Parts: sequence; structure tokens; C-alpha cells
Amino acid sequence: MSRIGKKAITVPQGVDVKIDGKVVSVKGPVGELSLVCRDEVSVAYEKGKGITVSSSVESRGASAMWGLHRALIANMVEGVSKGFSKRLIIEGTGFSAKMEKKEGKEFLVLDVGYAHPVRMEVLKGLVVKTPSSQIIEVSGADKQKVGQFAAQVRKVRPPNVYTGKGIRYDGEIVRRKAGKTLVSSGGAGG
Repeated sequence: MSRIGKKAITVPQGVDVKIDGKVVSVKGPVGELSLVCRDEVSVAYEKGKGITVSSSVESRGASAMWGLHRALIANMVEGVSKGFSKRLIIEGTGFSAKMEKKEGKEFLVLDVGYAHPVRMEVLKGLVVKTPSSQIIEVSGADKQKVGQFAAQVRKVRPPNVYTGKGIRYDGEIVRRKAGKTLVSSGGAGG
């Protein structure tokens, strides 16, 4: 039995939950998300008690799906009520980031030491801000989209272990390696 799946999900005020067959829709102040549940899992919602997820089949795979769907629905509820965010920091001389609008689309433009700036289209449902040229803030209701976009931005120029230059998450610790050292021999050849 799934220990995570047994817990009921509390629904905060201002969040509407709709269950239509296998589709769970959650709407809140930050946005709207939906999830199509698998056949092994059934979802019920009662006002006051919250959302309960149960397994209709007794097997190891069904128990895993039970816990997974409970976690996904809990993330949806938290996302539409509070939202998720990731903060990235750019380190390096001349490295910068800025937002750009073109033809109704938003782009994050990264100048991180390549011959040309890297332009990344901002996905629908995400809000990307650059409070300074060295800080990027990604936020939205969908935890997976926020994390995926932040990972793609970091992948453009991961932090260098020797110099520390690159894009890293706020709070990420980059272990620095010692560079090569010159060892002099006592005399001239022989």
C-alpha cells in the first residue's frame, strides 16, 4: 500500500476542483491545470475533507501509480494556489540575460560567452523575469514546466568547476577544483 497515496489533499480557499471521469481539473488564482488519471487510480473530492486518491487494483505497479497521482494532484493544487518558482544566477565577466518581445512572443536572450546570443522562447504558462542582468526568475503554476525551463536555461552554460563561470541555481553549491600547478625541477635537464 502506498503511504503517500493514503493522505488526503487539502484544498485551500479560492481553488476549484472538478472531476470528470478520469480527468481532474484544478483552477485557482495562479492558473488552471488538468491531469488525466490512469485506470488503476480513482479520485474523489469532498468539500471540507479534500481530495482522496485510491487504488482500484492491488499490485505493486498500481500502488506506485496511486502515490504518483496523489503527488501530481497535490502539486497541481499547490501550483494553482501559490505557484512555483526557480531562480538562476549568472556568473562571469560580460555574461548577461534580458527579456525580449518579438512578434507577440517572449524570448529570454542569454549572452554567455558564445559568438551569438542564445534566444530561448518562453513557454506558455510561464513567467520569466530578469530583475538584473545577472538574475533570472522563472515562475508558473506547473511545477514540471518551471523546472524543465530552468534546467534548459542552466544547460546553455553550466557552471565551470575551475572558474565558477556559468549559470547556476540560487543556492546551488559548485565544488571548485584546483587548477594545474607548475612544479619546477631543481635544475636544467640532464
